[in-house]
Parts: sequence; C-alpha cells; structure tokens
Amino acid sequence: MKKIVVFYYTQSGQVLNIMHNICQPIVEAGDEVIYKEIVPEKKFPFYWNCSNFFEIFPETRLGIPPYGIKEMDLSDVQDVDLVIVAGQSWYLSPSLPIQSFFISEQVKEYLKGRNIIFVNGCRNMWYMTIRKIRKYVFEAKANLVGHIVLQDMAANLVSVITIVRWLFHGKKEASGIWPRAGVSEKDIKESSRFGKTIKSAMDANDYSKLQEQLMDEKAIIYKPGLIFIEKTGHRIFDIWAKFIRKKGGYEDKNRSFRKTLFFLYLFFVLYIVSPIGILVFYLTYPIRALFIGKQKREACYNLGWSEDKKIQ
Repeated sequence: MKKIVVFYYTQSGQVLNIMHNICQPIVEAGDEVIYKEIVPEKKFPFYWNCSNFFEIFPETRLGIPPYGIKEMDLSDVQDVDLVIVAGQSWYLSPSLPIQSFFISEQVKEYLKGRNIIFVNGCRNMWYMTIRKIRKYVFEAKANLVGHIVLQDMAANLVSVITIVRWLFHGKKEASGIWPRAGVSEKDIKESSRFGKTIKSAMDANDYSKLQEQLMDEKAIIYKPGLIFIEKTGHRIFDIWAKFIRKKGGYEDKNRSFRKTLFFLYLFFVLYIVSPIGILVFYLTYPIRALFIGKQKREACYNLGWSEDKKIQ
C-alpha cells in the first residue's frame, strides 16, 4: 500500500474538491491519502472586499508574506511515498498561504528529498506561479515531478467578471448571461484521470516521465495569448508592488492612496488594455505563429519540462 499526503489551502473549498476527485482512483485502489490543511496564522477574508483584496497585492507579488502558517503535526506523514501541494494563484503568483507554506522552516525540512506534485486551481493564468513554485521546491532541495492546472475555461474577460462576482459577492452559480464562476464541475469530476496517472507512477516508483504522462491527459492547457499577457503583467506588477511598498508595509494606511491608484490602473488594464492586447496578439498571429514553437520550447525550459510538443 502506498501513502500520499496532500497539503492544501482553500477559501471556497474548490481546491479541496479538486483534490478529492484527483485522489479518488488512488483511494479506490487501496492506497492511503492524508489531507493536511494549510492554515494561515491570521485568516484571510472570504468573501473579500475591495480594500483587503488589494491590500495583499504587493506582498503577494514580491513574495513577502505578512505572516506565516500555523505549525503542522507531521508525525503521521513521515513515511509517505508522494507529496501533493494544492493551492491557487493570486496576482500572477502563488497565493500568500502557499508562499508561507514553502518558506516555513518546518516545511522545508520536511520536503527535503521528497517528490512533489503541485496542483493549481486558478482562473486562467498559471505560468508565473509554477515558475515560483519550482524555485521554492528547489530551495527546499525537493523534486517537482508534476504540475496540474485546473482553470476557468470561460473567455478571459468573462471570467474576470464572474470571479469578481464570486469573490466579492458570493455569486458563484450561473446567472443571466454569466456562466458559473471557477473551475467547472465537469472539469473537476474528470480530474480523476490524473489520479490514475499518478497511481501508475507511484506503483512503478518512477516519476521521471510523470509530467509528460500528465500532459498526455491535458494537465496543462497552453494559451499563447494569455501567456503573453501574463508575462507582461507580471513585470508591470513588480513595478507597482514596489511603488506601493515604498509607502509602508502590510496594512500601513500610508499606502492607501497608491493602493487606490493600482486599483484604477488594474481596472483600466483589464477592461481596456487587455482586450486590445488580445486583439493585437491574434491580428499578428500569422507572424507570431512562426515563433510559437520557440515560445513553447522556452516555456518548457523555464518550467523544467522536456517535450514542448506535449503542451496542449
């Protein structure tokens, strides 16, 4: 019998639902799955309001969690065969609790030498998050053997609106012209296929080809237009985050005005610049198509994957 530990952070329950479905075939095969919740020292609000949602931006982007996570009892997971960490992206970066998890000295000591899979339940931008996760795993002297993304498959601007309705107003279900927010129930249910792939790798005690095998199951959906926007946005977010931090640290009222400026900027970018950027990207797609292969190879190199043809 094999044994897995799943460390997860969730506010809405979506990530935990994803993990129950992924692990279902593993449990049904008779293996043991132990769940460990990542609990921040100070709880983040859900639902959010505008002030506290934008308050976390600089620290999330710069990787400076304002506080850590509560200490975990790891005595029952010392003999696991595999570690899965499940979370989400905030501001094109791992969420603050996930970052706090990886920089915890207790966690880094535990992860050393272990094989890790990261599962991201996000809106639709995951590229910069996994780059950061790779860095954290490397610093813990562990091995990142797999990465799975479940994302909202609605159009980019539509998902912006539905996620805001959900996170700020609790309206997750479909309403009028707006689809259901978050990862679809169909995609969550069908994520059990990843569990079967993970189970095979565990039984063989060979994770060297796991990412490629997960890619065959469409663990990653590569959207060149969104990658283009995300990489650009990540650089600009860095400038804004440092600009806000110059006026003070987390919850310092002296930075309120700059935080408001960022809110106005983000609103403008999401609803004005982003659609234009996507339009320009696809109008120039015939030219860009000549470089798609190179872009995929670059993405694979940055993410540590060996076969760009496996990116869907």
